[in-house]
Amino acid sequence: MGGVTESVDVAVPVRTAYNQWTQFEEFPQFMEGVQEVRQMSDTMTHWKVEIAGVKREFDAQITEQLPDERVAWTSTQGAKQAGVVTFHRLDDTHSRVTAQMEFDPEGVVEKGADKLGVLKTRVKGDLKRFKEFIEQRGGQETGAWRGEVPRPGSEMPRPGPGPAL
Repeated sequence: MGGVTESVDVAVPVRTAYNQWTQFEEFPQFMEGVQEVRQMSDTMTHWKVEIAGVKREFDAQITEQLPDERVAWTSTQGAKQAGVVTFHRLDDTHSRVTAQMEFDPEGVVEKGADKLGVLKTRVKGDLKRFKEFIEQRGGQETGAWRGEVPRPGSEMPRPGPGPAL
């Protein structure tokens, strides 16, 4: 299985960077090779991609999502991959976006592309284009989804009704 980790610093608050990242259907505007992403539900997406001339479709499930912190996913069918994007506050107007991906290249073309570092180059370019996309918008995201998806097997604390008076 191959993997890649890349980061980019963006001149927007962490909330803005996170909010934009939750707009999966906008990904083709800044991700090379991503032809379409359809949001099927809060936790399911359907992807059409082309990498190194190989076209693939797959479904991915959001396995964890914490506002302003992280979005993690894994493919449920099709190309085997998983990853997490984390968001780090640098100051009030700057943040760092880090993408970590693991993937299982299939066939000679994908294995060759993996050995040549094509995915690493693509992820680095995608993050650079994300930076340009959000900064050119004047730091205004195209939308946001602020819901939470707890990590499998964990119970996230939920706010209670508060103390009785």
